[in-house]
Amino acid sequence: MAFWENVKKDLQKELKAGMTMVREGAAVVKKKAGQLTEEGKKQYKTYELKSKVHEWIAELGGKVYELSSEFDNPMTDTTVRLIIARIKKLETQITKLEGKPKIVPKKTPLKTNAKTTKSNTLKNKLRE
Repeated sequence: MAFWENVKKDLQKELKAGMTMVREGAAVVKKKAGQLTEEGKKQYKTYELKSKVHEWIAELGGKVYELSSEFDNPMTDTTVRLIIARIKKLETQITKLEGKPKIVPKKTPLKTNAKTTKSNTLKNKLRE
């Protein structure tokens, strides 16, 4: 009977050790799942911001092209400067989310131009 008692003790001991391992493993999995969820949220937010940047850059390109026939330097247009400011703001948010060191862009003051009154609808869109 000594052999049977040893087997029984060993099984109980191994069962307890196994259960402890399962509990610890479950705790690790739970923690890791939380971390992965947070990382997924961060990546989705980054994607959304990059999508907005893409839209604004397309808008900027169209506006610069439109103004290139009217002005020697379309960069003097208020709307163009507002779009650039919006893009830089989004770029800062993306950089913060990605954890990369930010390169500080030089600031460009907004100048008004008398010929830019026809772009008021775009300015209103930017303010929204």
